[in-house]
Amino acid sequence: MIKNSALILILLISLSACKNEKKEKDNSNIENGVSSNFNKMLDNYYEEGLKLNPLNATFSGDKRYNDSFPNFLSDEYLAELNKYYTNYKEEASRFDDVDLSETEKMSKDIILWECNINLETLTFKNNLYFPIDQMWSVNLMMGQLASGSSAQPFKTVEDYNNWLKRVDGFVVWLNTAESRMKEGMAAGYVLPKSLIVKVIPQLKAMTEPNLDENLFFSPVKNFPDTFSDLEKQELAKAYSKMVTNEVIPAYQSLHDFMAGDYLKAGRTTTGIADTPNGEAYYKHQIKRYTTTEMTADEIHQLGLSEVARITAEMEKVKEQIGFKGDLKAFFNFVRTNKELMPYNEPQQIIDHFYAIYDTMKPKLEVLFDKKPKTPFEVKQTEKFRENSASAEYNPGSLDGTRPGIFYVPIPNASEYNVYSDESLFLHEAIPGHHYQISLTQENDELPMFRKTLFYSGYGEGWALYSESLGKELGLYTDPYQYFGMLGAEMHRAVRLVVDTGMHSKGWTREQAIEYCLENEAEPEAGIISEIERYMANPGQALAYKIGQLKILELRHKAEKELGDKFKIGQFHNQVLETGCIPLELLENKIDTWIVGSSK
Repeated sequence: MIKNSALILILLISLSACKNEKKEKDNSNIENGVSSNFNKMLDNYYEEGLKLNPLNATFSGDKRYNDSFPNFLSDEYLAELNKYYTNYKEEASRFDDVDLSETEKMSKDIILWECNINLETLTFKNNLYFPIDQMWSVNLMMGQLASGSSAQPFKTVEDYNNWLKRVDGFVVWLNTAESRMKEGMAAGYVLPKSLIVKVIPQLKAMTEPNLDENLFFSPVKNFPDTFSDLEKQELAKAYSKMVTNEVIPAYQSLHDFMAGDYLKAGRTTTGIADTPNGEAYYKHQIKRYTTTEMTADEIHQLGLSEVARITAEMEKVKEQIGFKGDLKAFFNFVRTNKELMPYNEPQQIIDHFYAIYDTMKPKLEVLFDKKPKTPFEVKQTEKFRENSASAEYNPGSLDGTRPGIFYVPIPNASEYNVYSDESLFLHEAIPGHHYQISLTQENDELPMFRKTLFYSGYGEGWALYSESLGKELGLYTDPYQYFGMLGAEMHRAVRLVVDTGMHSKGWTREQAIEYCLENEAEPEAGIISEIERYMANPGQALAYKIGQLKILELRHKAEKELGDKFKIGQFHNQVLETGCIPLELLENKIDTWIVGSSK
């Protein structure tokens, strides 16, 4: 919070004259309008950003742009985006740090980081020529919204009409995506075949001619009771026309293209280095996701050392349980142990996660001074994307009226293995992403643009750090659940090895799968899905372990230097209160807090 930052600054200044001078200068800044102008710039940056990406507005609970879907793949849009980041980089740079408060200086640093990394992204063709994949692309997000149970509201007639207009724009995007992929093919940009075959059935599912079975017709089946019969009839007719004449033809065309010419041209190679300018792009992706300057080689070696360390811990658990075979045999035992698959219905699994939450509630009071007001729910992942999805968290709205949602894929409840569920809940839900994102959104001290930022190095790093809090929260009393935590941490350590292996060292998909099977207890189908996830979005998977290790490093440093003055709740406040920031800025903040707290 601003008050804490100001207190730290004062403690660092020994002379009262300096204090008075600083106070006078702050007052002068307010009087001469520097602070006002700076904060106006931050507000403009946020508002213009929502217009450029109205989906972000929808997910934050802002309804103003719910009818909009710009063509993110058009030359005009990309030029506008370039102008946006260029202009705000120049505008932010005009403000002198000496004229800004500590919070304002951090906001300036974040805007400059944002502008620089996004301008760098725009120099590459990857987002343009790879608009669709099996996991990350916007068409999957639109499927979630189309279901009527996600962030897009369907409560009023206006809401229903907004979606009709938004789909008009989305169909233009789908058609442009096909055109851009054809351009990409000619320029040497094409997805690996193993990813293309996963996308094809996802597209096919959206061509269902039976309207009652088509996802985009779902809102019609759930009209609010307040709608009149005439309103229902008119909307049903409009949605029928939209699905039949717009959605199905666009998806059918894209499906036929990807199942035909695109699949034939699909790469047999694995890593992004095998595409034009691929090595430079991967270096950029590492920086974008980890918010560090680490190299692929450094990350690869870190991954190997972490795998060795966690393996030694796993051996201890295997011995505790009394398993006589080697560790790989123990992985297979855990994967296939029917005692760890106790449920038959998805709701039983959902209830199981709520029971984990009940167990840890008393300890949360000890570790966290602040807890979010935004409500929280656990839901099963939608069927249309469940087979290719991982467990994930979708943030609540900025005003807290829409809950944060922890989505769990349950393709087959009877085969669902619970051994890692405690660590999974800590990561995706509480105190992981739900605390981290909701407390940021609820912090009135932050400018709006910082409430919706997400840097994977920080955000995923915090979530993985949260998994390490299990014993402090009364969990991991079952050795299988503790092994599950080690397995989850191993999963992230292995990512450092295989992601850099595939994209920087020439590893094949099969080589990466085999390495995972040798070193972690995930089922083979899950491992294949994960490896293909890393193939589709190079570098994203690196952020978890890099961020976790940095937060652990900062905690250990604070514990050592503060001794009896160290309070875990206060440390967590410091990490969480400024929201999602690049790791270098977080480290600077914690270092300053340590100095101030030691006085």
